[in-house]
Amino acid sequence: MVRGVGRALPGPLWSDARVTSQQSLPPLARGADRAPDTAYDVALLDLDGVLYVGPDAVPGAAQALERARSAGMRLGFVTNNAARTPDEVAAHLTELGMPAEAGDVITSSQAAATVVAQRFGDGAAVLPVGGPGVAAALREAGLRVVERAEDEPVAVVQGYGRDVGWTQLAEAVVAVRGGATHVATNADATIPSPRGVLPGNGALVGVVSTVTGQQPLVTGKPDPAMHAECVRRTGAQRPLVVGDRLDTDIEGGLRVGAPTLLVLSGVTTPADLLAAGPEARPDLLAEDVGGLDRVHPEVQPSGDGWRCGAWTATAAQDELRLARTAGAPEGEDDGLDGLRALCVAHWAAHPDGGAAAQATASDDAATEALGRWGLTGR
Repeated sequence: MVRGVGRALPGPLWSDARVTSQQSLPPLARGADRAPDTAYDVALLDLDGVLYVGPDAVPGAAQALERARSAGMRLGFVTNNAARTPDEVAAHLTELGMPAEAGDVITSSQAAATVVAQRFGDGAAVLPVGGPGVAAALREAGLRVVERAEDEPVAVVQGYGRDVGWTQLAEAVVAVRGGATHVATNADATIPSPRGVLPGNGALVGVVSTVTGQQPLVTGKPDPAMHAECVRRTGAQRPLVVGDRLDTDIEGGLRVGAPTLLVLSGVTTPADLLAAGPEARPDLLAEDVGGLDRVHPEVQPSGDGWRCGAWTATAAQDELRLARTAGAPEGEDDGLDGLRALCVAHWAAHPDGGAAAQATASDDAATEALGRWGLTGR
């Protein structure tokens, strides 16, 4: 799918001397010697899988955001879910104990509407496909919303909507085949839910593109426009991107030069993280958004491997080996130090990417840890 909004950013939106001086280290190795909510001025937070899953809040998320605000961190909410309006998103967050205003929220529908308005001008006819948030964003951007391909729309903007069905998809196909530009708010193939992963907007975008033979213009994350817009709105000088997806949140943060925090409360698994390419490797890792107020340990070279806390990982050819270091201090392991060591060992051995290595264990503690993360141990 074609990505980009037709305008390049001037460069990174932030700078940090400590990180800049350590660019040769793999991501995750640097850690953070201060809690992120004191080191960065704004958190650009994804929603699905980070703050809530379906209708329910991620456990502890509201308390984590309250602590972050108390530490002086401001919050921006950045979502690829185009179904709802910013007012609806803010109301949902507030109901879940995470106070938010519409101005704190930027959706992929807004990004898509801005792109279409810039390209085709005020009052251009556009066919929306998706939830109410898509049409609302188009109207807010000064575009004319139409319902049929016969209304000759200049563009079809397709975003997520739970009730999207054959009728809307067929109308989009006819419009695109008639010359309308196909714009997708995002290409997320899945969304998290209490029942497991479910089809996301990207799955339905694929239906239209398969039938028309045309790849859409994708404007949501990881395109830099959304994070850049949120940075502009908040006036962030040192933003931190927080998300649960490697291919949107983490890659999107890297594209704007911002540090990233991956949380494992959504769709990304430890196996996904281990296999991540250089374009999607996060700077920090936590089980959930509570990682905003914790110090993140460094992963340091140790002999022929890498050590994080009480864990050491070594990489040899296509095998990774994890060991619990005898006599190592317990420290404040959040349960992820061994995973951090594995990732850094693998990424250091494959800086340009490479197939995920087989993970093996040197002791019973490592076997238990690998099993907990869904990795193979023997």
